[in-house]
Amino acid sequence: MKKGAQILVEGLMREGVEVVFGIPGGAVLPIFDVLYDSPINFYLTKHEQGAAHMADGYARATGRVGVCIATSGPGATNLTTGIATAYMDSSPIVAITGQVATSLIGNDAFQEADTTGITRPITKHNYLVKDVRDLPEVIKEAFYIASTGRKGPVLIDIPVDVSRSMADLEFPDKVEIRGYKPPYKGHHLQIRRAVDAIEEAEKPVIIAGGGVISANASDELRELVRITGIPVAMTLMGLGSFPLTDPLSLGMLGMHGTVYANYAVTEADLIIGMGVRFDDRATGRVDKFAPHARIIHIDIDTATINRTVFADIPIVGDLKAVLKEIIKYVKPKDLRDWHERIREWKEEYPLSYSREGGIKPQYIIETLYELTKGDAIIATGVGQHQMWVAQFYKFTKPRTLISSGGLGTMGFGLPAGIGAKVGVPDMPVIVIDGDGSFQMTMTELGTVAGHGIPVKVMIINNSYLGMVRQWQQLFYNRRYSASKLRGTPDFLKIAEAYGIKGLRVSRWEEVKPAIERALYEEGPFLIDFIVEPEENVFPMVPAGSALSEVMTKWEAVNLA
Repeated sequence: MKKGAQILVEGLMREGVEVVFGIPGGAVLPIFDVLYDSPINFYLTKHEQGAAHMADGYARATGRVGVCIATSGPGATNLTTGIATAYMDSSPIVAITGQVATSLIGNDAFQEADTTGITRPITKHNYLVKDVRDLPEVIKEAFYIASTGRKGPVLIDIPVDVSRSMADLEFPDKVEIRGYKPPYKGHHLQIRRAVDAIEEAEKPVIIAGGGVISANASDELRELVRITGIPVAMTLMGLGSFPLTDPLSLGMLGMHGTVYANYAVTEADLIIGMGVRFDDRATGRVDKFAPHARIIHIDIDTATINRTVFADIPIVGDLKAVLKEIIKYVKPKDLRDWHERIREWKEEYPLSYSREGGIKPQYIIETLYELTKGDAIIATGVGQHQMWVAQFYKFTKPRTLISSGGLGTMGFGLPAGIGAKVGVPDMPVIVIDGDGSFQMTMTELGTVAGHGIPVKVMIINNSYLGMVRQWQQLFYNRRYSASKLRGTPDFLKIAEAYGIKGLRVSRWEEVKPAIERALYEEGPFLIDFIVEPEENVFPMVPAGSALSEVMTKWEAVNLA
């Protein structure tokens, strides 16, 4: 006979879980008592939101399921931002929450919340386990659901009396869930239609999304490009699926994408969407998106097909398997005219910035790339710094950009970077954050210090909520309402309080030596970069505009 808590921990170990992030509390004390003697490494975080982001960062960096745990009530509700972040970006995590005893559910008991009700819209599936005999099957199903199909978060809510209850149970060897059969092979007729469309196209463009990385299909994407010569634009989540250093890379498309990516998509006669949602930040005004193109959309999630952009050739299936089939049939193409057109756009509209005034964030990120040569994992918060990273750090490998795309969660960077470093300890992990975003979860420096996690933190400090200020400058006549940060602490003193070394940099010539020192230090390190306060992110497609209506810096200054 085993207690429910013992069954849970044994189930985690059977699923290969080596790491769990979280915070204990009354409703999960039986679980923590069992964890005490288990080989699972537990990372005590400073806030439950941080625990969810760490599990998410771990999952994105490793491709394995990340696990977090919190107690009932406020512990569980504090997880929700992290769960929603993982849901929007299809990141596989299993969140375990405690619940009040089954006899008290619905009675407004101390630290009670309807966790399954609250998280139903932001999870692939969730469970309230009222009978200890259900635990083995629930654990097996949760990990299966999280890691198959379109990946995503699953929540298991366990009342404290279930954790204490005794049972003698066998764990299932496999999962059979009625109604849940993720597709694997794409329909062969649709694949042949796609091959024919590729053969006929004169101006094709691939749009690679996060699904390429999630499906571990980067090698297949690169092989398809090698054969056909089709240029590749990427969404934010797709960065790293195809090398940004490759001549056929168009970089990121969309609101802050490259001019040439947006122009190429607008002029294309065929769009091959791979593992993309065609969300508003990538498409711009939908009715003007790729107006001359037929669209092939490959995705494992049927719900994404035709939701935003009509697909002439939809293919539902595992992207890696579908691309392997397409590669069997495609032939080399003569796209010299199309390549020349794109080359001209790249020469006319390069990513650039002024070297006048204070330190420019773009220079910091370029210097970081120069020193790491792309051999690092970059975790970001959300805001201007995130877009500068997407533009100026040349990602060449999958799972090296850890960033919140769909939900746009400020504060994601530090805890996600911690999770990534725990998951991939041999890779340098650099957190690039804004001063506004960083302050939302900077308490996780305590997790860094408490567990000796050697992440490097680079704060792009412009004294504003930078992206908010940029929009206020461009579209609200510089009325900077509540975007000027007040009461910002001395980040070096905060780091020092946690025993973390750091530097403040305010001159151009200090940038490179500071980054070199941070990378050289064995432990964690923080750099507070004081940058030009009103530097803006360009190119920019204003909300509601077509991708072809991208603003350059000169046009934007005139607009302001």
